[in-house]
Amino acid sequence: MSQININGLCFCYDGSIDNIFENVSFSIDTNWKVGLIGRNGKGKTTFLKLLMGKYSFRGSITASTLFEYFPYTLSDEQISKTASEFIDEIKPGCEEWRVICELQLLDEEADILYRPFNLLSHGQRTKVLLAVLFSGENEFLLIDEPTNHLDSGAREKIREYLSSKSGFILVSHDRDFLDACVDHVLVFNRESIEVQNGNFSSWWENKQRADSFAVSENEKHQKEIKKLKQTAKRTSEWADKNENTKIGYDPIKEHDRCISTRAYIGAKTKKMQSRVSSINKRIGREIKEKEGLLNDIERVKDLKLAPLEYHKNTLVCFRDYSFRYDNTEAELFSGINFSVTKGSRVSLSGDNGCGKSTIVKRILHGLGYGMNAEFSESGVCEISSGLKVSYVNQDTSGLSGSIYGLCEETGTDQTLVCTILRQLGFERVQFEKDMSDYSEGQKKKVLIAVSLAASAHLYIWDEPLNYIDVFSRMQIEKLILEYKPAMLFIEHDMMFRNKIATDIVYIPKSQI
Repeated sequence: MSQININGLCFCYDGSIDNIFENVSFSIDTNWKVGLIGRNGKGKTTFLKLLMGKYSFRGSITASTLFEYFPYTLSDEQISKTASEFIDEIKPGCEEWRVICELQLLDEEADILYRPFNLLSHGQRTKVLLAVLFSGENEFLLIDEPTNHLDSGAREKIREYLSSKSGFILVSHDRDFLDACVDHVLVFNRESIEVQNGNFSSWWENKQRADSFAVSENEKHQKEIKKLKQTAKRTSEWADKNENTKIGYDPIKEHDRCISTRAYIGAKTKKMQSRVSSINKRIGREIKEKEGLLNDIERVKDLKLAPLEYHKNTLVCFRDYSFRYDNTEAELFSGINFSVTKGSRVSLSGDNGCGKSTIVKRILHGLGYGMNAEFSESGVCEISSGLKVSYVNQDTSGLSGSIYGLCEETGTDQTLVCTILRQLGFERVQFEKDMSDYSEGQKKKVLIAVSLAASAHLYIWDEPLNYIDVFSRMQIEKLILEYKPAMLFIEHDMMFRNKIATDIVYIPKSQI
């Protein structure tokens, strides 16, 4: 067992005035299974790349182990090859037999190494690359969001696989996944960094208690400061009033006043002023003790939504519905039956490639958005006329330019969009940046904010939570449960789906 020591780490990107890390110090053991937690934009991926030596920084990072980063970056040429042909390029010295052994632990046959990589499913690609990652020895592994775009079956298998391993940092926003895979957490708080034994749930429980204590302490200090300020003000007024009696007096009322009275009044005033000074010092101590108490509190602010009321109960209905793209012989799915009604939240579930996103595209096509391919269908697909839909696409690659330009393009209120983004953890400085420079999580938040700012009868979200941090997920959960909009969504985060969905429509793989 050895340690990775970070001492006095400071880093900021070229051209940025804000430090991502400032004088950060902590240690982790190389046999731990570490979950890295933090809001989008707090520097989780940046930290992993610093460990890999990708950027220059101030301070020191010392370790007696090598680092390996996932996901591997593959070129277009490599993607067109078989994995067997390029694994030695992405991991020099990688032995194929070791990769095959790891694939067996992932319930995959060795033959996927010899099929073109671009013909494999998302889950198979991830499993191949994880098998390559874990085929080495004496390495500390940096695993950055391995479950994005994976169906629940693939997530479950990778969760089982990682839970049997050790010696890694895992970045994930899936709470169930983190709970199953890690035994320590490295948390990038708002103002500090902490390392704690346990998984996400145990850390979150401890954090809620710590936040509650901090709020209580802050309130106590605020009350004490208020009381001391009132006392200081009252004592200062007494001192000033007393000082004013030193010169001039009423000989009738103060007939017994003698020459020494002035000295007595001066001494009394000095004592009162000394007491004011002492109180002010106590105020200073109280303020100092209060400083920083609330810096790391995660204020999960309540979001708001204004769904429109539709005049009919049923918004979308599929009955015995089948679909086939014209360039394929087999049906993508058949015999689909479900409906979306007012107040219902329907989750489309199934393996990758079963047709969940196609159903979403078919609904949008019925509303006039069009599809990129010719298709044939049978059965009933009814979409209520005049239905207004708010859509979140799983693809963020088209986002560029300013947020204000996007609001103008989509016809949404930019003040409302920016307010929602602030509540989702955006810093004001982010609004002035080009969206192409955002992290994937920040891009997703932009799409969600635009959707929430648009009043609609039906909200259709296609994998909205990829890359979204856990705090924002909890905010969105609370919003949906409070306002109960009609929704059709695809999401592989089991905790989110189970909390939100009123109906789950499963599309079996056998129907493809």
